[in-house]
Amino acid sequence: MAQLSLRKVEKTYPNGFKAVHGVDLEVRDGEFMVFVGPSGCAKSTLLRMIAGLESITGGELRIGDQVVNGLAPKQRGIAMVFQNYALYPHMKVYDNLAFGLKLAGTPKAEVDQRVRHAAQLLEMEHLLDRYPKQLSGGQAQRVAVGRAIVKKPEVFLFDEPLSNLDAKLRASMRVRLTELHRTLRDAGQPATVVYVTHDQVEAMTMGERICVLKEGVIQQVDTPTALYERPANAFVAGFIGSPEMNIVDAELAGTAALQVGGTPLPLADAHAAALQGKSGAVKFGLRPEHISAGPRAEGDTVAVNGTLRSLEHMGNEVFVHFALGALPFTARVQADQLHGLGGKARGDTHAFHLQMARAHFFDASQGARLC
Repeated sequence: MAQLSLRKVEKTYPNGFKAVHGVDLEVRDGEFMVFVGPSGCAKSTLLRMIAGLESITGGELRIGDQVVNGLAPKQRGIAMVFQNYALYPHMKVYDNLAFGLKLAGTPKAEVDQRVRHAAQLLEMEHLLDRYPKQLSGGQAQRVAVGRAIVKKPEVFLFDEPLSNLDAKLRASMRVRLTELHRTLRDAGQPATVVYVTHDQVEAMTMGERICVLKEGVIQQVDTPTALYERPANAFVAGFIGSPEMNIVDAELAGTAALQVGGTPLPLADAHAAALQGKSGAVKFGLRPEHISAGPRAEGDTVAVNGTLRSLEHMGNEVFVHFALGALPFTARVQADQLHGLGGKARGDTHAFHLQMARAHFFDASQGARLC
């Protein structure tokens, strides 16, 4: 069993700065868990605490049934892939893969079998006789992953391993790593993975579950779909999604009405019931894809007149930036559904339609989800 259990885990540095605040988290055996959050949220610190590279100043960390707080990294049954790959430049790829096994006294025949098996899994048999300086970024990344695989660890730890690659290669390596995880699981060798990234697209496409962190505190742990559709607070709602959710200040006015940027908007029946008795300031959220730019409402939508700011052409879709009163909004529109927007200039008025049934509401001060 290779489940991870973090109970009230804390990290406080000698200068008194508290980086991790009482983290409670269960990573299931064989699960692909992603830690995501902005720079400085302590996601890498938490990963290094799991690895044993940072001390734990409070709480308990278990790998399987064993408390590992005081164990050295080599005793924890983990393998870590770093951002810079950390390959030995004077060794060929084969020797980079085999080095850790040789140090551990693994028999030569088993070393060779493990190295060649890892090379086959990662489709890099042709690279075994090359030196690191002869590798591309993607190839070096595969070698770093292979070096982890040959150890047959209970837990794989990845610290932003794709951040040094270009966008196209990052996309292909995302697919390769998730396929590798499934291949190992299907072969009866389930690998528990904890993967750190600041890229929410990486998190959404790779993670079976995602742990969203902010300033050393877990904001929400859930599946990508649940995070996207039911964010626990305004921070998660704004962080998950590209482009991000429109979140603006609004005012509840009466039992079924809302004021947004000086524009009155009716509440959907479900929201009116959930918010009954509440009044005053709230945060109103709506995903860009739930705003259309068509000439007439499609289904249960509300028409508003927005002031055009700019268009971002992304190929098959366009991000339309507009203002409702003084509040900025973004609509995600299919390129063939601009309905005359392309001929308009900044400052022109255009009709947009909001799917109010898909709206989100958050507490104005704390940002917690209201309904």
